[in-house]
Amino acid sequence: MVGLDSSHLLRDKILCFSSRSHINNQHKKTSYALSLNHMKLPIQRTLAFALARGKGEAESFSRLEATFGDNTSTECTWSFDFPDSKDAMSHLKSEADLSGSNGANNVASVIEKLNALRSHLLAAEKWNASQLHLCDSKYLECATNLVHYMALRSLDIEQLNSHLASLGLSSLDNNNLDVLAHLNASINLLMNDQNAVTESWTNVYPKGKSTKKNDKGRVLSYKESLLGKLREGRSTHIMVTIGEEATLSETFITDILKAGTSVIRINCAHGDPSIWGEIIKRVRRTSQMLEMPCRVHMDLAGPKLRTGTLKPGPRVMKISPKKDAYGNVVSPALVWLCLTGTEPPAHVSPDATISVQGQDFLAGLQIGDSIRLCDARGRKRRLKISKEFHVFNSTGFVAECFDTAYIESGTELSVKGKKGRRLVGRVVDVPPKESFVRLKVGDLLVITREGSLDEPSVTVPGAHRLTCPSGYLFDSVKPGETIGFDDGKIWGVIKGTSPSEVIVSITHARPKGTKLGSEKSINIPQSDIHFKGLTSKDIKDLDYVASHADMVGISFIRDVHDITVLRQELKKRKLDDLGIVLKIETKSGFKNLSLILLEAMKCSNPLGIMIARGDLAVECGWERLANMQEEIIAICKAARVPVIMATQVLESLVKSGVPTRAEITDAANAKRASCVMLNKGKNIVEAVSMLDTILHTKLIYKKPDSENLH
Repeated sequence: MVGLDSSHLLRDKILCFSSRSHINNQHKKTSYALSLNHMKLPIQRTLAFALARGKGEAESFSRLEATFGDNTSTECTWSFDFPDSKDAMSHLKSEADLSGSNGANNVASVIEKLNALRSHLLAAEKWNASQLHLCDSKYLECATNLVHYMALRSLDIEQLNSHLASLGLSSLDNNNLDVLAHLNASINLLMNDQNAVTESWTNVYPKGKSTKKNDKGRVLSYKESLLGKLREGRSTHIMVTIGEEATLSETFITDILKAGTSVIRINCAHGDPSIWGEIIKRVRRTSQMLEMPCRVHMDLAGPKLRTGTLKPGPRVMKISPKKDAYGNVVSPALVWLCLTGTEPPAHVSPDATISVQGQDFLAGLQIGDSIRLCDARGRKRRLKISKEFHVFNSTGFVAECFDTAYIESGTELSVKGKKGRRLVGRVVDVPPKESFVRLKVGDLLVITREGSLDEPSVTVPGAHRLTCPSGYLFDSVKPGETIGFDDGKIWGVIKGTSPSEVIVSITHARPKGTKLGSEKSINIPQSDIHFKGLTSKDIKDLDYVASHADMVGISFIRDVHDITVLRQELKKRKLDDLGIVLKIETKSGFKNLSLILLEAMKCSNPLGIMIARGDLAVECGWERLANMQEEIIAICKAARVPVIMATQVLESLVKSGVPTRAEITDAANAKRASCVMLNKGKNIVEAVSMLDTILHTKLIYKKPDSENLH
């Protein structure tokens, strides 16, 4: 039996009182602080947080001032732990080895520590009461549980978890959906084992029924309000990024929805409202026709540093037959001939697509016809019609080409039609070649302010040149800092700067060089660049997003100030139902995640977090990415906020058609997220289908849930 001396009873009365009342004045704060000192709360380290002020800079402060004495900054301050003494810090260590002690004494000591921990969580809740009351009612429980979780994380409970494991109980941080309820359940179980459950203890720690199902139900409702209802038999949403290519095909949207897509993502950094509108119109129409719910998510571009737009290359395409090692043609190149926008059937995989102007030319073609043309080099070439397909209201043909040809817009096509009539058509809409610079180790790259690329540079002759539209780059970087391009594919060191130029020496690229093209990411991890939360373009695009999309992605969230600005813009537009997805892709965004979530919970909008692993890895280091991902998932689970896993999921499959083994495992581990995002690529339909299978295949062996060990 656990001995309950007078000090324990006094402590319990304090806890009962504090759990039912708010601390509204200095006297009550001091009384509660005294109760914590009486408990000898075992705090190992201090974590203090402050909301952003002014231009987004956090106000630093110390909690080691007079105990709960100064209330000047509590109006806009969150804190997750409290002043400690040397005695308190040594409380857990005082009984470091309980393995050889009497069983009853061991349990009694663990109960005492759990009670001390419980008082710490309650104190954290009361200390932050003024901020918690600002949260929207739908998120109050979520915010409170997150405060409990962060208060728990501020302590070293590894030894206590070991003691719990020796008693057959799960660790305290194993169930972060309801931290306090899990802690109370552990105390109840241990006290039941000690046969010392009195009426007073039962009142303090009500047993009740397990809340695990209720917790999962609440989490599901938050996920559903943001991402929509899941299809039958599904537990995880699939989000797919699409662009202008979706407007060029009549079947693309239908195919990806049937494969398992339930959220479409549009990146506002690319395209314009006319393209976005056409995509959204097709998504809405197809979703309704198939009776498959599909939401639209639009990412605001944010203050991301990108390379500028290079001049487009020539509008010419190369058509090449397959040849053996001796240069002999093994099989002809397959060419799809059609009107602009007519896609080939799903089972046809042409090597090239030629859009032809005029329906009359295509209407006169027959299988076996030989189309004559003169390519861009003046070489005479022929295309032999081998198959005909009817696609919706149009007709397309598959032609065979046995010689290499370079086709450009305006190329004349001719064929002898019926009764000797000569049919003539012209090639149109040949896309321009992608422009890029190929960088090798040792090369010099000059980044110029956009608009001054054509100005002659005599300072670095022979260097590659690109532009950057953002002035932040030129105003903040310093020589010696590292700089990465295209999600870390290329790295360099800044050698020199000026108001209009940055000179970079390339230190990492592929042996044969790596391509760097338009609108590719630029990262400077060591630089202290101060961005605005929402750019002028973001605010303009937000008006469009609000009237067309179901949710908006906020890129490069860094601190609470960014959320404050966002809340103001949402309030101006009365956007209470628009889903908000906060993208965590910077070091500061990761560091301030808890504060960001708590501030975001002050509005009623459906809320989610996207783990943007591309920029996050480049900003924080590849070796830290896995741990950071786990940390983000754990914090979001405590906050009961849906998580979207993004960047390079099944990327090899999307681009080349064959996945890597590591990608399959990564996709399977993404089951823990509420949604998984795929980027666009030529094999995206196959990738969606495979991801859907991976996410929703039941495991043959399922790891036992340690929570069930109770």
